[in-house]
Amino acid sequence: MPVGPSSIPTLRALFRTSVLKAVDQSQLRFQAKASLLDRVSLFQGDITELEVDGIVNAANRSLLGGGGVDGAIHAAAGPELLEECRTLDGCDTGDAKMTKAYNLPSQHIIHAVGPVYSRNHVETKASQLESCYKRSLQIAADNSLRHIAFPSISTGIYGYPIEDATHIALSTTRAFLDSPDGNNIEQVIFVVWSDKDKMVYERLIPSYFPSPSETEDAGDARVIDTIAQSDAQVL
Repeated sequence: MPVGPSSIPTLRALFRTSVLKAVDQSQLRFQAKASLLDRVSLFQGDITELEVDGIVNAANRSLLGGGGVDGAIHAAAGPELLEECRTLDGCDTGDAKMTKAYNLPSQHIIHAVGPVYSRNHVETKASQLESCYKRSLQIAADNSLRHIAFPSISTGIYGYPIEDATHIALSTTRAFLDSPDGNNIEQVIFVVWSDKDKMVYERLIPSYFPSPSETEDAGDARVIDTIAQSDAQVL
């Protein structure tokens, strides 16, 4: 059954339910920006079930389908996806191209080609993976896609360590959302399948998208109290 963005908990909701926990100042990679907590989500499940403007496919350079997420997306989208992908002349590692989503509940697929991990070329591979996220986000923004859902690119058969890949995913996304083009995207959804991957995201997210301070929470509470008192006086 299709899953819409409104039914996926935002980071704000995950902080409030203590799924995400605040980290020490020494662990912060970015400063807190409360508005972003309503624009980023974490979802555990099947990316092909998301009813959003765009999902990202962890594709290979041919764009003609493969294993893992790539194979699942092609299978669910149907043969018309393969037909369109044949017209794209492949895609370089670190780049991305967009197609229709056909039989999927999403509207578009952004095919991002991640690197095959190599310990001998860590910096190059990190740069290519960062480019995958940046190009996907830019394509979404340029094409007025309100939502974009990412799998954990390159962490399957391409062997990229999940913790290293998650740092890159979160850092690149946060930097893009802080940029002017980032204002065009309403929601970024990180999609994980395994409990292991989910735990990595839950542990690292607070460093890139910190929770509001106690002062901000107290301010929200005072606003709510004021509204409640005003309503009582009107009644």
